[in-house]
Amino acid sequence: MLEEKHDNLPDADGNQLSESIDNQNTIESQIDSDSLPASSSEDSTSENQTILDAIATTNAEESEDETLKERHDIPMLDYEALDMETLVNELKQLVTTEKVMSIKEHVEEIKKAFLAKYYHLLEEKKEEFQAENTDPNETFEYHFPLKSKFDQYYTLYKENKNTHFKSLQTSLKSNLETRLAIVEELRNLIDPQANIKDTLKHFNDLRERWKNAGPIPKDKYNHVWNNYHFHVENFYDYLHLDREARDIDFKHNLDLKLKIIARVEELVLEEDVNKAFRELQDLHKIWKEDIGPVSKEHRDEIWNKFSELTKQMHDKREKLFEKQRGSELENLAAKKEIIAKIEQLATEKVNAHAQWLTQIEKVEALRNAFFSAGKVPSDVNEATWAAFKTAVRNFNSFKNSFYKDIKKDQTENLNKKIALVAKAKELQESEDFATTTPIMKQIQEEWKQIGHVPRKYSDKIWNEFKEACNHYFAKLKEQRNEENSEEMAAFENKKAYLETIKEFQLVGDHKTDLEAIKKHIETWKNFGKVPFPRRHIEGKFNKILDALFDKLSLSKKETDMMRFSNRMENLSESNDVRKLDNEKIFLMRKIEEVQNEIFQLENNIQFFTNTKNAKKENSIVLEVRKNIAIHKESLEVWKEKLQQLRNLNLEQ
Repeated sequence: MLEEKHDNLPDADGNQLSESIDNQNTIESQIDSDSLPASSSEDSTSENQTILDAIATTNAEESEDETLKERHDIPMLDYEALDMETLVNELKQLVTTEKVMSIKEHVEEIKKAFLAKYYHLLEEKKEEFQAENTDPNETFEYHFPLKSKFDQYYTLYKENKNTHFKSLQTSLKSNLETRLAIVEELRNLIDPQANIKDTLKHFNDLRERWKNAGPIPKDKYNHVWNNYHFHVENFYDYLHLDREARDIDFKHNLDLKLKIIARVEELVLEEDVNKAFRELQDLHKIWKEDIGPVSKEHRDEIWNKFSELTKQMHDKREKLFEKQRGSELENLAAKKEIIAKIEQLATEKVNAHAQWLTQIEKVEALRNAFFSAGKVPSDVNEATWAAFKTAVRNFNSFKNSFYKDIKKDQTENLNKKIALVAKAKELQESEDFATTTPIMKQIQEEWKQIGHVPRKYSDKIWNEFKEACNHYFAKLKEQRNEENSEEMAAFENKKAYLETIKEFQLVGDHKTDLEAIKKHIETWKNFGKVPFPRRHIEGKFNKILDALFDKLSLSKKETDMMRFSNRMENLSESNDVRKLDNEKIFLMRKIEEVQNEIFQLENNIQFFTNTKNAKKENSIVLEVRKNIAIHKESLEVWKEKLQQLRNLNLEQ
């Protein structure tokens, strides 16, 4: 940074100029007095000097590459608080729309934030992989599309940066040579024997060439500018001709520098401190690069004023930083609280997958809150990030230990399902539908009862099982469609036959009529089964039979048994196993009830025969014995029905 002591340039190569001018004692004495800084500059505080040096360094950097100045106009976001997708989009926006050197700090902050999150995610995925895979031969691989996008745009940034840097280096080197040549011409400009007009013209040409010479390397910036100003001032101070023109130029420069001081006084009151400080840097650059020297009597005064205002601006900026640090401390407290909550979740034991899903959602919400909490003080940033990663890693290890325990169960479930798949494939070509269908349905029920299997096998084994089942049931459906056509033919035949039997009349001979009815029953059975929705036709046939049986002179038992036999045969032919089983249970209960009733009546007889008035109660005893006989006859019918039903099952 150019300050007034640099205006006087104690570091410049003035000794070379003095050596080139023989017998110029007056000039040498003036060099000694003009080139040394005032005592006030020498006594300035190291703090103030540090501030000025920082501004000088920044301006030197921006003078080397003017695109760096534009970085101040690009917002520096809290990249740590953004998710990875947003970070990639921000990188893309910067790389494709902004000048490469003006986004250097932004890109590096994005890179730091993105890679921290990415490697943290990678650690989690690796831990999950290790928890789910016990095979040492399996290698962990994880493809994250966002990482590929990030690499794409970051590579583009580096390529653009290298291209820009190569071009800039060539230009900087050429410009440095040009400026050094101008300084050398200035050093040799003072010649008492030369024509003053020609010298002034040459001097103005040199200043114009200097103005258009372009940027130079930042590490050469201060030295080259100091030498330039040193020789410019010496031209003014030691050229004994045209003092009036020199004084006019001094006054013009003083006015410009006073205007800068007035502007800085306004900037000190500016609310947007960062914006004001950036303008202050520009004013320092203008002070040094664009405005020439002032008379010696004003140099220290205006420089000290400018330096003091610069310090005030810096102090105001430091207060802003302190305020920001307070906010960062609040963010730190919030992040510590989030870390503590994650650590707590890493100790809460849960024993079900659904509960773990809830815990995982809680940690994910805390992760997002951590990333959104904002910046923390830079001196604790790494430690805070490390504590967060450790807390999340501990939670994941705790979670993975649970899933390692159920891994064994999942392997057992996998083996069970593999066995069911093998069984289903073995039966899928079977055409013994009556036997195989219940087995296939049982296999499907068993599949539903088996728990989860390892995720990487789940889809494959399910597709194999489903394919085998679908293949079998497709064949079953095809077979039933064929059966349905036969059943419909049976229905049509029975429908027509029903009209015929309605016209049937008994001839009055018991044996002849009974044989005719039996023949009708046999013919009806031979038609075969009818479709289930049309089973009502069986009821119509049975009603006609009941009417015919009523007209026959058959005993009650014979009629009952013929009706029962016909009904059971219908159930058997329709393969209605459930109704047959229910009928069997009903008969067994009825037999038990009748036997109990007989037992109770026989006990009652014993009671009456043991009383003193047994003769008077003989009529009651006779009634009881009559009931016993009726129940025994009924019992025989029930037993005969049960035996007939059992014989029917044996035939099947």
